Amino acid sequence: MQIPSEIADAITAEVLQAELPIFGTVLSVTFHGSSGWSLTFRVDTAKDGVERAYFMKVRYGEYGMRALQGEFESTSSIHAIVGDFTPRPIIWGAFKSIPDTYYYICQFYELAEELPEPSEFCTKLAQLHQKSEAPNGKFGFHIVTYNGDLPQENGYTDTWETFFLNEFEHMLNLNVERGGPWEEIETLRDHILGKVIPRLLRPMETDGRSIRPSLVHGNLWHRNAAVNVQTDRSIIYDPASFYAHNEYELGNWLPQRNKFSRKYFSMYHSHIPKSIPIEDYDDRLALYAMYVDL
Repeated sequence: MQIPSEIADAITAEVLQAELPIFGTVLSVTFHGSSGWSLTFRVDTAKDGVERAYFMKVRYGEYGMRALQGEFESTSSIHAIVGDFTPRPIIWGAFKSIPDTYYYICQFYELAEELPEPSEFCTKLAQLHQKSEAPNGKFGFHIVTYNGDLPQENGYTDTWETFFLNEFEHMLNLNVERGGPWEEIETLRDHILGKVIPRLLRPMETDGRSIRPSLVHGNLWHRNAAVNVQTDRSIIYDPASFYAHNEYELGNWLPQRNKFSRKYFSMYHSHIPKSIPIEDYDDRLALYAMYVDL
């Protein structure tokens, strides 16, 4: 849901001072950017003699509330495993004085507009995938997370094939619901759900093979990764997390709009080998990329 234009003007130092005591004294609020469904701000503060800068994302309506809650839970889960590879989340909630408007706040980082160095970036990403453990051993997440403005189907399942099939079908239905009939994809729907997904995913979980659920960022493309100017290290943000097949993360690197080169794939797999059967690897990633592009 798009944010009413007047909300940007309502985000003032006085409002933040009154509603968010964690800030201490609000020195300034600076508009930082926007998308079709969110506004972002830099909030400079002083508390106990220490000046700090915070990043604040603002969204509107029920979808906005759920999206920010999902982002907070995703970032918290990632931060608990790999620390400063993602911003430190602080709080999310609802404004009292601005109806149906919600905020998510984390530490502010100065970011360099450049791709992270492949070795360090892929090492940290592999650590996230290897060290994470699904609380119940299943695929899914304890809350709905949003890929942009699209809610994901994160209900827990015992197998990756079932989870991905549910997720893919949910996204097909959501696209038709929001955009109207889509003849091209409807003609392929039964084939993808009934043949392609089982053919490519089931072999990884049969004949004694299994997939370990890994926590993924969920929307990791080059615009959700950067370099922290202060530390010169990689940092990822705007997650839409769930526990998944680790290779799902790489599917988003295939579309031409993404700037992660083949070197990133190679560096990642120097830490985590390709899943068996390896001969299906390229097709699996193409399937994951198709889902991301829906």
